[in-house]
Amino acid sequence: MLTLECISFQYSQQAPALHEVSLELKADDFMALAGHNGSGKTTLTRLIMGLIKPTGGRILLDDEDLARHSTAQRARHIGYVFQNPDRQIFRDTVALEVAYGPQQLGFSAAETSEAVAKALQAVSLTDQAQADPRLLPKGLKQRVAIASALSMKPRLLILDEPTSGQDAWERRQLMSLLQDLHRQGMAILMITHDMELLAAHFKRVAVLGGGRKVFDGTVADLFSGAHDLQQWGLAEPSLLQLSRLLKQPGVSDAEAFCQQLLPLLKGGLRHE
Repeated sequence: MLTLECISFQYSQQAPALHEVSLELKADDFMALAGHNGSGKTTLTRLIMGLIKPTGGRILLDDEDLARHSTAQRARHIGYVFQNPDRQIFRDTVALEVAYGPQQLGFSAAETSEAVAKALQAVSLTDQAQADPRLLPKGLKQRVAIASALSMKPRLLILDEPTSGQDAWERRQLMSLLQDLHRQGMAILMITHDMELLAAHFKRVAVLGGGRKVFDGTVADLFSGAHDLQQWGLAEPSLLQLSRLLKQPGVSDAEAFCQQLLPLLKGGLRHE
């Protein structure tokens, strides 16, 4: 569905943020994009949305060059949710906020009303339609942002670190929503640094490192032990670390085992 061919980008007077990144997203993908801070993840998604223009390469949607499409035209096919929902929320009610995209795309009043109703129902926010979105908790704000994207009926939804700052319950609710949308036929691309979440919910992952694509494959392969994750600024999920620890001959006595297990437990508690 979406093809990136040798995409490069350089901010003014800085080292290249992306260098010849190629990537393909299929219509049935539920995919994660990972990498350390500054690896180019957000830059890549902003290029897809047309918020910035590549300095090299091209982006194709169904084999058509997106350079011919405005940001608004791209929004008909690709929805984008910022990491901080406050950056895109500005209207006085949830319903008005969700209606903004369809209105800008020229939907009729009836089409807009239907699109808003379906989007709010999809994210379980129908009862919040008249609430001020700026006063909602962050988890609900994130749902408003997703509904705003859904109201334009995209085929692909891109989310930039949507679980950042959310508690464990909010993360589970969000991932359940995204899985429901995927089952209904929507492709999902999510930027995340959360390796526990990545391991639990995704099958495919691409990793950026130093502005280049350094991995594209299954999550199982990523965590197989065949790759130097630290070099890419990533870490194995705690449960996988524990599994490897249990197989180590050097932890045969209880004291040594507890000494190595304690940092993993502390990390998991901080994560939750």
